Amino acid sequence: MNRDSAPSQTEIEYRQVISFCKALFDKKNKDYGTSWRILRLPSLTDQIFIKAQRIRSIQEKGAQKILDGIEGEFIGIINYCIIALIQKSLENSDQMEFPTEELNAMYDLQVETTLELLRNKNHDYGEAWRDMRISSMTDLILMKIFRTKQIENNEGVTLVSEGVEANYQDMLNYAVFCLIQLKEEQSHQQQQ
Repeated sequence: MNRDSAPSQTEIEYRQVISFCKALFDKKNKDYGTSWRILRLPSLTDQIFIKAQRIRSIQEKGAQKILDGIEGEFIGIINYCIIALIQKSLENSDQMEFPTEELNAMYDLQVETTLELLRNKNHDYGEAWRDMRISSMTDLILMKIFRTKQIENNEGVTLVSEGVEANYQDMLNYAVFCLIQLKEEQSHQQQQ
């Protein structure tokens, strides 16, 4: 994609989702600071798993007992994936706290890197995700989680596969796609 050209509809929708996620990330940073720095990558992977498993459970049961909807869980997946990517980039650092501006720059860098991956995949796959079911993308997120856990269990060593970063990026992108589709579904329901 030529960077001078107008952003695609997908990129506009993607940035809207990320803007909402980042606003929540900023608020939590004000409340908790970067307490997440204490978490190792496998713990972050497990946090993503908990959220994806709840989404799948709600999808399968068609009901939920806790008020929070699946949208919040997808937002959590996005922010935990970005946190995991930041953690991975800081694996040789013991620094626990970061000024807000520096933390925002790290967040933005991971988003831009992941968005570039999205652009490349959308080019090759022709935005096939738009024709996928949210439940299928949830399953793909869970599969990526299990792949990530296996890579972590193998101490990061892979023979022919991408590393954990690529899996976090894919999970992040699928969660964004799900939120875009959920918003479109809500918009269609309101028009009827």
